[in-house]
Amino acid sequence: MASSPPSGSVHRRSAARLAAVQALYQIEMTGAAPEAIIRDILERRIAGQALMEDGETEREISVPLVEPDSAIFSVLVRTVATRRHDIDGMIDAALSPGWTPERLETIVRCILRVGIGEVLERPDVPVRVVITEYVDVAHAFYAGPEPGLINAVLDRLGRRLRPHEFKGPGHGASG
Repeated sequence: MASSPPSGSVHRRSAARLAAVQALYQIEMTGAAPEAIIRDILERRIAGQALMEDGETEREISVPLVEPDSAIFSVLVRTVATRRHDIDGMIDAALSPGWTPERLETIVRCILRVGIGEVLERPDVPVRVVITEYVDVAHAFYAGPEPGLINAVLDRLGRRLRPHEFKGPGHGASG
């Protein structure tokens, strides 16, 4: 059996990150148990379709959704669910004085939590990749300054949690 091409697995990992943010948002808004939300999202996404407007015909068309990598998605949601207090403390320490995680918009808070959870649980993924991925997720929700905030906080925390990735030639050790 042939494995899927690398680009397909990249898209599945990106879809897992977005799904994890959506799951955390649901958990926060409804108080539902993380395992129930994980199960619900994975069942709903399999062979999922989305309705989009065709730019040429202005008709709705059905397009397949990228299926998230279920293992990565589950790990990210569970990590944030079990380490939320610690993660929020890290966010609090990285924010400007007077700001707390509770003052952030819910989606921003969820993006930061999942991003930090990935830095903590996935040492195989470079911090810079994590930052780029979650800035991209932020762009899916925001056109304003929020992606810059996500970038700044994740960069600050990435440098604290994995300083070795920011040292050496061409890595810009300042920050």
